[in-house]
Amino acid sequence: MPDVSIVIPCHNGHPFLERAVASALGQDLASKEIIVVDDGSTAPETRRLLDRLPDGVRVVRQGNRGVAAARNRGFTAARGRYVLPLDCDDWIEPDYARRALELIAGREDAFVYSWIAVFEDYELVLRKDWDPFKQLIRNQLAYCILIPKALWHRLGGYDEAMRLGCEDWELGIRLALAGARGLCIPEPALHYRMAGTGMLQTMTRRSYGEIWRGIQRKHRRAYSIRHLIPAVGERPWQRLGPFLVLYCTHRLLPPEVFTRLFLVGVGVRELLRRLR
Repeated sequence: MPDVSIVIPCHNGHPFLERAVASALGQDLASKEIIVVDDGSTAPETRRLLDRLPDGVRVVRQGNRGVAAARNRGFTAARGRYVLPLDCDDWIEPDYARRALELIAGREDAFVYSWIAVFEDYELVLRKDWDPFKQLIRNQLAYCILIPKALWHRLGGYDEAMRLGCEDWELGIRLALAGARGLCIPEPALHYRMAGTGMLQTMTRRSYGEIWRGIQRKHRRAYSIRHLIPAVGERPWQRLGPFLVLYCTHRLLPPEVFTRLFLVGVGVRELLRRLR
């Protein structure tokens, strides 16, 4: 049984898949397995590439059901005690799995994440920090976390109904509610492709208001005052005040209007970052 299973969902991802697979195979960890989940690819180039992947890569096939279902399929097939999901258009540093395994040190109540190096349309390093309170507003982590398979199973896996994206955001909320501890590798071990044609830009960000409303419906207890006050931690009113303004604005406005305001805010933050 391998220590770590690296799960790579793929839907018509032939332009990028080889690099993702190479980075998984190149992990300086002997006890590992690589699983590529073909999520109903239709492009002939992708199908040919999947048929000629290197030895040591296992391909699992299913009809097109979305990235959450593909990750769940890979987790189910995984034999490792820990699982590391990796999207087919991203890649990881050679020591990510080993360092994450050393950091988690056999625990079943924690997960490991790293900083992120964004490339393609933008080039920047995102210094991620696990904050369960902030997780209620926006995803604080990348999807690429080392997580015990038993913990993933106990949480019920990814929500396959979230076809618009952010299934990792919602899973992060459940990790927080379960009391799981986030352990950080304070370096960019994940290289995350951000492009105008990617799912994040074309679908997820433009549906933010709708997605967040669905998350709130699913986790009503997490957004109740009874839960928020102890969850906010230090400086409760300094942190809770802006959250309540954002939350009430979201509840009062139609999701599409809130999303437009959200995208304007993201654009302003990006402009200020570039001017610094």
